[in-house]
Amino acid sequence: MKDSILIVDDEPDIRDTISAVLNDEGYETICASNAQEAQITMNNELPSLIILDIWMRDSTMDGLSLLNWIKDSNPEIPIVMISGHGTVEIAVNAIKAGAYDFIEKPFKSEKLIFMVSRALENSVLKKENAELKEQIRRPDMIVGKSSLINSIRQTIGKVSQTNSRVLILGSSGSGKEACARTIHQESPRRNASFVHVNCSTISEEELFGQESKIKNKKSMGLFEKANRGTLYFDEICDLSLELQSKIIYAVQQQRFKRIGSNHEISVDVRVVSSSSKNIKQQIEIGNLREDLYYRLGVVPIEMPDLNSHPQDIPDLVNYYMSSAAAVLNKPVRVFSDDAIASLQKYNWPGNLNELRNIIDWLLIMAPNNKDGIISSDMLPPEIKFVSNEKNLDTINDFLSLNLKDAREKFEKEYLQAQIDRFGGNISRTSSFIRMERSALHRKLKNLLIEKK
Repeated sequence: MKDSILIVDDEPDIRDTISAVLNDEGYETICASNAQEAQITMNNELPSLIILDIWMRDSTMDGLSLLNWIKDSNPEIPIVMISGHGTVEIAVNAIKAGAYDFIEKPFKSEKLIFMVSRALENSVLKKENAELKEQIRRPDMIVGKSSLINSIRQTIGKVSQTNSRVLILGSSGSGKEACARTIHQESPRRNASFVHVNCSTISEEELFGQESKIKNKKSMGLFEKANRGTLYFDEICDLSLELQSKIIYAVQQQRFKRIGSNHEISVDVRVVSSSSKNIKQQIEIGNLREDLYYRLGVVPIEMPDLNSHPQDIPDLVNYYMSSAAAVLNKPVRVFSDDAIASLQKYNWPGNLNELRNIIDWLLIMAPNNKDGIISSDMLPPEIKFVSNEKNLDTINDFLSLNLKDAREKFEKEYLQAQIDRFGGNISRTSSFIRMERSALHRKLKNLLIEKK
């Protein structure tokens, strides 16, 4: 996707020369002769970078005033100031007002190209740094090796390379946002913004922006901020019906109007949405417009509950442990086998969010020991209770049996639990229980144990 550059200068020769130089370098250019034209252009589509002349004839604003106007609503757009009457004072004022750099006319093409390239690279780095800071606070990878997770990963790999709209379904805490962010990160839009929309609290002004003709000011909405990137609607069924009708047009046409404006703005936005509710039921009771559902649900992805793939818990624990330790400034702790087994027996009503919270709790509350290992007796009471409750039930089941039958029953239940724990992976199961694969295969056959 090419970067677009807005050139604002009152001299046609300068505009044409800069445009030709940048076009040869592979950039898209848009030209404006004064502040009015620049504002109209930006109302229609935001550029990646602006080259702005300080002194302009027949203009409602000079370059510094237009710079301030742009930075009020679009502070992330890099601006290179140019002037044929440059002074140190003007350059300093431009930089203080938020310009990336200043260049005096006449200038060599090589210098302009270098400055534009550096400004765009700096803009990308700022976005990447912001994303990295968010990622430290918010783990958002698809983690695991189970068949369920591998299937989702394959779907993401296919859909991420297209612009298809995606609807992610699943229980609260099952990893819907992680799925959306992975789609964005693996797509050609990865260098643009991923914008999160909380559908239960979003207003029309926040989504589409607002303009005030009296104050000649505008505020940019989330749709514009997601231009060339991804807009993620979290819990789409919580949107008001009024907003749903406006989103239908914006999503379909990739155009919308700010509140108080008559100008339509064009955007290039990939929409991903999610819901933890029953979509058909929400449509029937009138909370979700059916036509919006059909526009958003081009590719559906179902995120599974954690209790349906417990074999991924060791990988998830390691991943969340690393990120939590960095945030909490604590040393990384290791879970013992019995602690992992207890976690895999638990039902996880809160899914991944609950697992992440428990790891945070353990890092803060678990007693320190020399080896740094977290054992099952350090786990929260609700997990230990489930584990102990299952152990008591198991003992009662065995009391009525003779030793031979009890041993056979124990072996069958033990091996079935281990096979399920490792998702049917015989190699990993045999390694953990320290039994040769060929012997394990024979044992499974003799005990009539199925590999799920």
